Amino acid sequence: MIVVTGDDTVEKPSLLRLFLTFMKIGAFTFGGGYAMIPVFEREFVKRYGYIEEDEFANILAMVQSLPGVIAINFAVFIGLRLRGLKGALATSIGVALPSFVIIIVIATFFFQYIDNPVVAAIFSGVRISVVALIFTAGVKLFKQNLHLQGTFLAALTFALVFSVGVHPFFVILMMGTFGYLIFATNEVKKHDIA
Repeated sequence: MIVVTGDDTVEKPSLLRLFLTFMKIGAFTFGGGYAMIPVFEREFVKRYGYIEEDEFANILAMVQSLPGVIAINFAVFIGLRLRGLKGALATSIGVALPSFVIIIVIATFFFQYIDNPVVAAIFSGVRISVVALIFTAGVKLFKQNLHLQGTFLAALTFALVFSVGVHPFFVILMMGTFGYLIFATNEVKKHDIA
């Protein structure tokens, strides 16, 4: 099986490869879905070329807009895109399994060592790296959308959420509507020119 990306064709990953890739991401990326974004991009856009960069940005916007855990949403979407329903099942189990096992282990032993200075230092270091990973993903997304309309929508979103206090759900709906209107306006202009 092949995946068509632009002018090139890339062989589709096996279900096992999808499962193992997502399990590796789930096991070694701390900080949740936002911290996983650079790893998802590295694996599926740059390393294997299964998804193009523009499509990745669109997928990312979509999974962030949906309710639920970003990592699971992303896994399901990528699995469906590359291998259908079986792929979605393989990727979602792969990304969730390590967290499930780690949480069981931590919950079993954590309270015995919660006051240990070594454990506290480890979690302090992990927190700092998670903030850096999330910041990296945010900067990359901002750079990809750095144009007049994107900057306007970002400033409007910031103002609505932080200044006015509008609930993020309604902001997402409004920005989706604005994005559609901008797209429709650009399409009309293209047809008028042609």
